[in-house]
Amino acid sequence: MAIDLDQLRTFVAVAEALSLTRAAEVLHLSLPAVSRRLSALEEELGIALMTRTTRRVALTQMGREFLPRARRLLDELEESLLGIRETAARRRGLITLACIPTAAYYFLPATLADFARRFPGVRVRVMDLSADGVIDMVASGGVEFGIGMEGAIVPEVEFRPLRRDPFVLACRRDHRLARRRSIRWAELENEKLIGVSRRSGNRLILDRALLPQGIQPNWQYEAEHLSTSLGLAEAGLGLAVVPRLALPRSPHPILVARMLEAPRIERSTGVVVRRGVTPAPATRTLLELLERRLTAG
Repeated sequence: MAIDLDQLRTFVAVAEALSLTRAAEVLHLSLPAVSRRLSALEEELGIALMTRTTRRVALTQMGREFLPRARRLLDELEESLLGIRETAARRRGLITLACIPTAAYYFLPATLADFARRFPGVRVRVMDLSADGVIDMVASGGVEFGIGMEGAIVPEVEFRPLRRDPFVLACRRDHRLARRRSIRWAELENEKLIGVSRRSGNRLILDRALLPQGIQPNWQYEAEHLSTSLGLAEAGLGLAVVPRLALPRSPHPILVARMLEAPRIERSTGVVVRRGVTPAPATRTLLELLERRLTAG
């Protein structure tokens, strides 16, 4: 079988970007060259790894199963080149983790700085994903572990809750509700609200808590990311409903956060690990550092 590393690197780059154009930019290749490498790989394997159109790329079932294997092959090669003995002791190597964006922003930088002092030769790759994406990547073995939210039950993974964050209302300082310490959901009936997409794990948590009580928020705007929701609130387009963790730690020059009550809704954040897998020493250290920081808040 004549599969080469360039074909594997190209497949992984396209699978992560879900775009031929973006992958070509990362690899510094032309679009035809990327397409040829993918076609050659599929021909050698005798399977279709992805469906490609002019607008989008999607992995087939076989492509999703092959992706973590391709990553491991590339990672193993990199680790071998870094030095077999040091890699075995985990003084060198690569750790790949998946993380929801809010946790990545707040907990990873300081934790990774601490980790780097202990394992200066170990590189860390962070994949910013949705809550479902984190679970999927851990379940498939594509990452060593994840930081995410409690969500769908998947037999292959274990979720370890470490902290709970309430949902708050982010509004401009000049809004009339900014003078309040807390707001009841019923008081927002006539307000334009900014929420996240229905595909988001945060939105699922809100819907599960509100709909049984007959509360139907006026979601005037929906965004894919919490940072976008806050940007719309800054512009005065509405009031953003976000987890408290999504807000900057230092006082925001434009926005303030107020507690939402009746009901008070919280989300659980923690680490996601694959069942039955014993992490390597460096990975275990990074996990322990993250768990302590998440618990401390």
